[in-house]
Amino acid sequence: MKIRTATPQDAAAVLAIYAPIVLHTPISFEVEAPPVAEMERRITTTLVRYPWFVGEDDSGRVNGYVYASQHRERAAYRWAVDVTAYVREDCRGRKVGQRLYRRLLGELAALGYYQACAGITLPNEGSVALHESVGFKRVGVFRDVGFKFGAWRDVGYWQCALQPVGVAGEPEEPRAFAG
Repeated sequence: MKIRTATPQDAAAVLAIYAPIVLHTPISFEVEAPPVAEMERRITTTLVRYPWFVGEDDSGRVNGYVYASQHRERAAYRWAVDVTAYVREDCRGRKVGQRLYRRLLGELAALGYYQACAGITLPNEGSVALHESVGFKRVGVFRDVGFKFGAWRDVGYWQCALQPVGVAGEPEEPRAFAG
């Protein structure tokens, strides 16, 4: 599998992975799949500051993607990021998500981030297994925080330390992703 930085031209392939999740599962709390132009905007906007990687299978088709985003607005959170991964349905269970996450988490550590956070709509055994396989630890659950497909949904939160937290002084500012 080849892993590379996403481009706006990947928007249709990314959307082909994401849209069925939005439309047919409670995993994403979006209720309508965004148009390709919106996915292009999301990729472009993310890459200004954070990494977004896509995986390609041997035929050059995008088989998954992973990206980071701002964890929270307040300045003291700037060393933490939220992360997201999605894998094409016919590629799940083949370690695509693990490889993508390892690349992303390594890049985030190199950029100076200390913590990666992930929210997972529950139940979702596949996503829990993926996150825990690359070092995430469960830190809590928000109960009944989303309503989709006629039911209230819980969201579990997982956290992964990207590098040891120093004890003395303020850490260096995290750097923007340069692609």
